[in-house]
Amino acid sequence: MDTDTDTGTGTAAGEWARSPGRPGRRRFGAWCAALLFALVSVVVGCRAADTDGVTPVPQLLAFLPWLLVPTGAGLLLSLLARWWTGAVWGVALLGLLAWFIEPYGRTADPAGPPLAELRVLTSNVEFGQATDALVAAVREERPDVVFVQECEYTCDATLRRELAADFPHRRAVEGGGSEGSVILSAFPLRAADGVPATMGMPGAVADVNGHPVRLQLAHPMPPLPDQVGLWRGELDALRDAVARDGGTPTVVAGDFNASQDHAAFRRILDTGLSDAARLSGADRTVSWPARTSPAFGVQIDHVLVSEDFAARGARFLDLADTDHRALVVDLTLHGAR
Repeated sequence: MDTDTDTGTGTAAGEWARSPGRPGRRRFGAWCAALLFALVSVVVGCRAADTDGVTPVPQLLAFLPWLLVPTGAGLLLSLLARWWTGAVWGVALLGLLAWFIEPYGRTADPAGPPLAELRVLTSNVEFGQATDALVAAVREERPDVVFVQECEYTCDATLRRELAADFPHRRAVEGGGSEGSVILSAFPLRAADGVPATMGMPGAVADVNGHPVRLQLAHPMPPLPDQVGLWRGELDALRDAVARDGGTPTVVAGDFNASQDHAAFRRILDTGLSDAARLSGADRTVSWPARTSPAFGVQIDHVLVSEDFAARGARFLDLADTDHRALVVDLTLHGAR
């Protein structure tokens, strides 16, 4: 007599286990669970080892929280197949994912007195297509500094024409397609070295009420399957540029094509920068792709600030005709304690 019973997995699970061909079904379920766990384990292993690995690991790391779905599916299959080793494997992976999903970086505000306030907006306008929507957002949000990525020649001309009165100071790398980038500022700017890269990453130093603030636009290449090395190298170049000038209050903003789950991005944070969205309680908010946000996606658009800044009120804006959401954040520059 067959005395097997199913508890805790529901009627459907019990019927699955008692159905004809049960050993074959269990074996198939265990194999499927093992494949899911193996894929997730490679990605989680790279995250634990603080490396981005090779394709497809960097691409999957961007969506690390979503790996809970295949892990949960594998755990269910393991229970249905009564593969207890797999069940332990799945629970361990869920625990590691929960650990790594926790936000990365500091949350404390500076201890010194406040010196100045500024509002920052960053937007990838997707080959200039969202320029008109950006102009409208700038007029509504009234930022002090604007970082614009993928601002090709027509976008650049439009920003000069429409926003010059409010932003008389600018630094730009001109280019077509995705190569053009612009920093607009209501504060006086002086020239500073940018970061040489495939797409424009200009830099400047702003005079914020008598206090110098380093501004750096970020737009490294995305981690395409055949360009992971280039992506990593350009993120490392950003990190080196920030680390060279550690004594000046710094704001680095733009489309980083990376999330906190990428080792190359965390190395930038480890220079002493913090993600303003994290400081404002908006970490893990989806910024790309805009068409599926906020239900699905990843935060790759960031405003990073040095320890001199407090941040609040981070908001992600939906602009027409771009696959990125814009980010607005209010910053407070603090003096030494």
